[in-house]
Amino acid sequence: MYRLDGAAGGGQLLRTALSLSLVTGEAFEMERIRGNRPNPGLRPQHVACVEAAGSVANAEVSGHDEGSSTLRFTPQTVRSEPVGVAVGTAGSTTLVCETLLPVAVALDDPLRLTVTGGTDVRWSPPAEYLRHVKRPLCATFGVDFEADVHRRGFYPAGGGRLSVRIRPSNPAPLSLEARPPLAELHVYSVASDDLADAAVAERQVEGVRTALADAGIDLSPQSSASYVESDSPGTAVVLAARCGDIVAGFDAYGERGVPAESVGAQATEAFLDWYRGDAPVDRHMADQLLVWVALAGGTVRIPAVTEHVRTNLDVIRAFGYDVDVRETETGAVIEG
Repeated sequence: MYRLDGAAGGGQLLRTALSLSLVTGEAFEMERIRGNRPNPGLRPQHVACVEAAGSVANAEVSGHDEGSSTLRFTPQTVRSEPVGVAVGTAGSTTLVCETLLPVAVALDDPLRLTVTGGTDVRWSPPAEYLRHVKRPLCATFGVDFEADVHRRGFYPAGGGRLSVRIRPSNPAPLSLEARPPLAELHVYSVASDDLADAAVAERQVEGVRTALADAGIDLSPQSSASYVESDSPGTAVVLAARCGDIVAGFDAYGERGVPAESVGAQATEAFLDWYRGDAPVDRHMADQLLVWVALAGGTVRIPAVTEHVRTNLDVIRAFGYDVDVRETETGAVIEG
């Protein structure tokens, strides 16, 4: 059984441990979970990740109550029976899905996961990022999944429903070193129905266009603005930048009192930071790709070595994988 210290990391560290435990069949015990956070221990979205992983592998689990600081997880055989998990309120559904995606390498048949909670909430990827950024990027190295949003869930009520269908996959080594020229920029703007009269979704798109023009960037992004039913008002905007087969994503969420145009501009600033560099992937995807480099090998150029990257690497190496990071003048290179 691997013994892990979870104090230095957040939920990503736990999700990585769960993913690798499912794939390898190795048990782990994690102590001091989120110990350096203001609210340490497991939160509802972390409990949901544990429950989903436990269901897939018929695992023996202890210490997975909300607030727990020590978790023991012992997987059995991975199976492809449908899994349903309720995160509760607006806990992130996309992060639960992210936890199970690597199990694709251990599946014999497709696995369907349905999660209820928040589909578009702060500190996690929006549903459109999962659908229009991560899905096509994973396809470039042979990982195949579908993602469907059945109902949107914004903070604080949640109430959304997201499902993914993960197919058995044999990923090829990742080759994400050079960034091809930007071929397309698409803006996905989503807002709850009660914000339609104020044209919030359209104004978020205009915020993107204005921010690009103000930066002197001559781009004419494609866009889609939509309104959705939800239990709480909310908005999200995602920029998907396609460079050849590679897709990078940048997002922002609406907040009460913040003009919709400013939300679009916020996502655009993240895009511009990436656009002025040379990394093919965005900084959030860098964290998520570490597991795939461990499982399939390859090379990925990332914008920077963040603390998330460092702590995630610690867990990956604890499971016996050889993944290195080499810092460069403009970012870093991950090799496995």
